[in-house]
Amino acid sequence: MTGLLLVRGARQLLTLRGPAGPRRGAAMRSLGIIENGAMLIQDGLITNVGPASRVEHLGLARRARVVDAAGRIVMPGFVDSHTHLLFGQPRLNDYEQRIEGRSYGEIAAAGGGILSTVRAVRGTTSRRLTAQGQAALRQMARHGTTTVEAKSGYGLDEGSELKMLRILRALDGEPLELTSTFLGAHAVPPEYEGKADNYIYWLAGHLLPLVASKRLARYADVYCDSGAFALHQAQIYLAAARESGLGLRVHASQFANLGAVQLAVGMGAASVDHLEAAGAAEVHALSGAPTIATLLPGSSFHLGLGRYAPARALIDGGAAVALASDYNPGSSPTCSMQMVLSLACAQMKMTPAEAITAATVNGAHALGVQAQVGTLEAGKQADFLLLDASDYREAPYYFGVNHVAATFKRGEMIYRDKDVSLT
Repeated sequence: MTGLLLVRGARQLLTLRGPAGPRRGAAMRSLGIIENGAMLIQDGLITNVGPASRVEHLGLARRARVVDAAGRIVMPGFVDSHTHLLFGQPRLNDYEQRIEGRSYGEIAAAGGGILSTVRAVRGTTSRRLTAQGQAALRQMARHGTTTVEAKSGYGLDEGSELKMLRILRALDGEPLELTSTFLGAHAVPPEYEGKADNYIYWLAGHLLPLVASKRLARYADVYCDSGAFALHQAQIYLAAARESGLGLRVHASQFANLGAVQLAVGMGAASVDHLEAAGAAEVHALSGAPTIATLLPGSSFHLGLGRYAPARALIDGGAAVALASDYNPGSSPTCSMQMVLSLACAQMKMTPAEAITAATVNGAHALGVQAQVGTLEAGKQADFLLLDASDYREAPYYFGVNHVAATFKRGEMIYRDKDVSLT
């Protein structure tokens, strides 16, 4: 669908218009709602957003094809800024063992966990991994995601990591916009057991520069936590990534506070993700910082941790908070950002407005794509959703429900329920 498109009949049109930077504090509750709103799109870009009484009478609007929202909610597409898209196969044995009472660490020590997925990815062909990624992206689109970040990190050797990154590059635009992250420092591979420092030096001296030279990733990520990499190892890796021209992301404070949050902020990381174990020192470090605090409540839910990231303290303390699915086979096998909203509201005490802000415009800032996506404003991509709801608060309220009637990417309908009218 190219040319002109008019979206009309929105009971609530959530523009998310606001300050230029990521939203913080009280600003996260402002959704820029237009009652009975309309939006005009030309060649995939938004040209006008406002009350239907004005937009529908524009000259171009009279020549446009029409999407009738029919009293639904219109809002920006979700920006899912933390996923592990490619993993070969689900970790069903881990899932069952957790139900029986084994801890995350016990399962990993018995041969499960991340290294079991490493074995699966190394043994899976590029064709099968591509098909898996395509299927997941279709599910994400169906549930309202229009922009996604995806990490490598389940190969942990040169051939397998490059395989994953090449697949991610090929999946960009099929149909979602995809930002790739090199997560070479996800776990110590079996070849380097007991030699984590050697592995980090190999990544820093060889694989990071290679990935950057081939332009296979925009960011590099490191898992700095108990059972993963130590703080000095994370610093070496991140410094090499920055030297190679890659942006920085950090998995931090999921299980323990090792100083990774402070390291991420100090090194100018785009985001620091997880934060389930974050305390007052971590909240203070993120207060007013450009680094986005990306929270992943799906992981706490699926692992049954009994604790969630301190969203209220972070928001009230002035941190810029985003939400993401953490889609992965071990701790958060969900494609639904709507379920993430429900968990954020019920378990982390975020308001529905704060959760939507965190899942759209702040997620866009976490990926550095805020100039293109995350809000519905003139000049931005026409990435938007029609929700089968009459009030935006219904999206998190009805948990486990897919409210998406249609998903649009750059003005193209990439998912539609049979009841959505397009004329």
